[in-house]
Amino acid sequence: MITFIALICAAAVTAFLTFSRFARTDSWRATVTPLASIIGSGFLICGPILAREFGRAAIIAEAILLLIAYAAGAVIRFNIVHVENYLASARVNDPLAWLARATQGVLAIAYAISVAYYLKLLAEFLLKPFDTDPAWHMLASNAIVTTFIVAIVALALGNGLRRVEHLAHGTVALKIGIIAGLLAALACWWLTNAAADPLPPARVNWSSISLLLGLVITVQGFETSRYLGHAYDQALRIRTMRHAQWIASAIYLAFLALLTPFLARAAQAEGVAGILDIMTIVGPALGLFVLVGAVSSQLSAAVADSIGSGGLMSEVTQRRVSVQVAFALAGSLAVAVVWLTDPFEVVAISSRAFALFYALQCSLAFIVARRTATAGGARQMGFLLVGMVCIVATLVGAPAEG
Repeated sequence: MITFIALICAAAVTAFLTFSRFARTDSWRATVTPLASIIGSGFLICGPILAREFGRAAIIAEAILLLIAYAAGAVIRFNIVHVENYLASARVNDPLAWLARATQGVLAIAYAISVAYYLKLLAEFLLKPFDTDPAWHMLASNAIVTTFIVAIVALALGNGLRRVEHLAHGTVALKIGIIAGLLAALACWWLTNAAADPLPPARVNWSSISLLLGLVITVQGFETSRYLGHAYDQALRIRTMRHAQWIASAIYLAFLALLTPFLARAAQAEGVAGILDIMTIVGPALGLFVLVGAVSSQLSAAVADSIGSGGLMSEVTQRRVSVQVAFALAGSLAVAVVWLTDPFEVVAISSRAFALFYALQCSLAFIVARRTATAGGARQMGFLLVGMVCIVATLVGAPAEG
């Protein structure tokens, strides 16, 4: 029954977001881009990791992580108006213009690393059903990811990436539908089961805080609104980025709250794909449900970030490096990250890269606010505070233990 309800909810939400008039509005289209990036499979891996590190305080830890992301989003929303307008009339040799280019370069690298993160998770979910030797598992995982990266680069060189991009964007409605189905399944379990595991004790220490900062990648993605100026005006991008963060935050917190009866088992789940074990308890067929959602979301996110990384690299070099060569460079970096890290390490490395990008965005906001007097002293101090948090995350964000 629970699986049936999950399927009905997933089908209904997917159909609405695919065929309704609302799904074709500019407001939803501008919301979907950052929303799809934020809710990759991050919400699937956060539950077991936070349960293991924070115990019953896992949902509080998740709320803090989302607040940090929302604060960084507020900085970028300021930059959408004030930094964009300032740079539009700035001199070519203005130091701020150079800082903006450096920021784009950092984002290009962060996107390339995140491709490794997304595909590494995809491989872990694909291999989760198989009980294999750890050494063989790692080799198979890296081989799968490398194959995907080589395929993406080959498509880019052969001008076939746009067709894959359209297909990837088409999975967004499916991904959100599957999330709705999972939430419905967990809610039904709450209503039909009185018993629950005893909650693990709350734990907070320096290592758990550094791990939390190493999960920035799981709530990242809202910054894509900053680079949609070719399609949408500033007011729409600001409003829809805010909406995307609200929706994503509600999904993350609802999922972790509904996961509460399973926190003890979640804390014992092995690997980044441990959520498959939990959802199989809720409904035997829900493991496959999670698998389809995870694979589709990770593949679409990897394609999107490959496009972003290659495009930004070419733009930062003022087209001296062609988009095709930039794709090859980004793919090479992603492959190197894949073979030099494990799944938990790549989460932390990706998080550090994006935290550095957000810190640079805070620097841009602070400098422009000082030069143009477009923000008061309290807001400028807020930019500095968020920037400091992001710098700390860049320096100390740590991987979870496997």
